[in-house]
Amino acid sequence: MTKKLIATSIAVLSGAAIAYADPAGDWGAGYGHMGWGGGFGMLGGFMMLVFWGVIIALIVIAVRWFSDNRPGGAKSSNAMDILRSRFAKGEIDEEEFRKRKAALEE
Repeated sequence: MTKKLIATSIAVLSGAAIAYADPAGDWGAGYGHMGWGGGFGMLGGFMMLVFWGVIIALIVIAVRWFSDNRPGGAKSSNAMDILRSRFAKGEIDEEEFRKRKAALEE
């Protein structure tokens, strides 16, 4: 019963929308080239550019947000943190660590 009611409602509302959009029944004959009409003029074109600019910016921000994750959960590391990490992993010895630490602290 509810599916039938929903389908009937959609059909009625669609018909009402079509009748409202084109009350004369001539499907855009008075609206200029291909039914585009005067619209909003230059403001309409500008708003289209703004809309797509916002969409593209949101996509870029989302990609940067999700791809900025580094292993270990660290968002950023400075040189001293990297040096300490390399020393802790055994990649460099204590003498090399002290030399590089002194160079970074200058």
